[in-house]
Amino acid sequence: MQAVVISIGTELTLGQTVDTNSAWLAQRLAEIGVETALHLTLADELRPVEAEIRRAASSFDVVLISGGLGPTDDDLTRQALAGAMGVSLVVHEPSLIQIVEFFSKRGIAMPDANRVQAMIPVGASAIENTTGTAPGIRARLGRADLFAMPGVPSEMKVMFERDVRPALAARSGDGVILQAVIRTYGAAESEIGRQIADLMKRGRNPNVGTTAQEAIIGVRINAHGKSRDEAKRLLAADAAEVRRRLGKVVFGEREETLQHAVAELLWAAGKTVSTAESCTGGMVAKRLTDISGSSRYFLDGVVTYSNEAKHRLLAVPAEMLARHGAVSMEVAEFMAANCRTISGSDYAISTTGIAGPTGGSAEKPIGLVYLGLATPHGVSGRELRLGDHLSRDQVRDRATKAALNMLRLELLGGR
Repeated sequence: MQAVVISIGTELTLGQTVDTNSAWLAQRLAEIGVETALHLTLADELRPVEAEIRRAASSFDVVLISGGLGPTDDDLTRQALAGAMGVSLVVHEPSLIQIVEFFSKRGIAMPDANRVQAMIPVGASAIENTTGTAPGIRARLGRADLFAMPGVPSEMKVMFERDVRPALAARSGDGVILQAVIRTYGAAESEIGRQIADLMKRGRNPNVGTTAQEAIIGVRINAHGKSRDEAKRLLAADAAEVRRRLGKVVFGEREETLQHAVAELLWAAGKTVSTAESCTGGMVAKRLTDISGSSRYFLDGVVTYSNEAKHRLLAVPAEMLARHGAVSMEVAEFMAANCRTISGSDYAISTTGIAGPTGGSAEKPIGLVYLGLATPHGVSGRELRLGDHLSRDQVRDRATKAALNMLRLELLGGR
């Protein structure tokens, strides 16, 4: 079974409100074996909505609609649905009674405008709304089972779970789609794609693909099975193979972050860390301490943005700063080494660089960053040339991720 998820609202098409309903619905559909083939976002315009409903119902098995069931003139979903079905709207008396009671329980007379919410297309059925005023609508149109639900997420979710999901599950049978995302850092998307190219072939089950977001590459695995056990087995086999091939660039799954991975490794080893930052302005320390329980591994951090602060707080020699400049491998390594000594931590991370958009030169361009890592076995550094095409925020973000990953790889050792 394939589905179309339609979100209706001019506030969505103009970007004034972020549509979270579509993603939530697609995930719930996958749990019962229904694959979402298309997402549509439509403005509050009667004829375009009517046309898209008719088109979707002629091509797909399921059409889910959220939004446009309110009491105002721009709420046109019920009218568009009636138009697509070629029927008129009629008052659904039980729904009207429920809407009146909704207001009376709150000591308010029902506004006349809310009467329209009790109207449904001839031949459709109403879906009770237990948390708001607008009932949903269920209809059969073309080849599709169609469900229209309120756009308010809390109302939509209750209605879907109570009424829509069971109806669709009964039709889809025991099929299920299970999903996993393997998160990686340190390799380009093209390189990851090369290593798992055979797993990404079209028509294969599981379906495997990649997504890139701010230097984090996710490997998506969607396994279709006639049962949960079958889908789980297929998913586990591909996830294990992806991990085996990609090795240490894999740091987690789903929404896990690099700081989560570092925290787990520090906890397991019983080790501590401190930070000395310049261009990242405390972002490394922040991410390490975003994790609950970080006091078990994070000792302290210092932001030494100016040369004077580097000299005063970390004892970076004035002669070193004058000879090599604050943005240099020598200074990054010294910052890390002395930070570790001063704090007494097992590890120390340092950052120094040019985040832009000003301050670059031909010799030291915007996006040049040096990282330092001090360990019980010595100190090492790394040069990053992130490029002047990135914004200041992106340079700082990627430098922070690279610093965390440098520590992660050190903690992994030979594993």
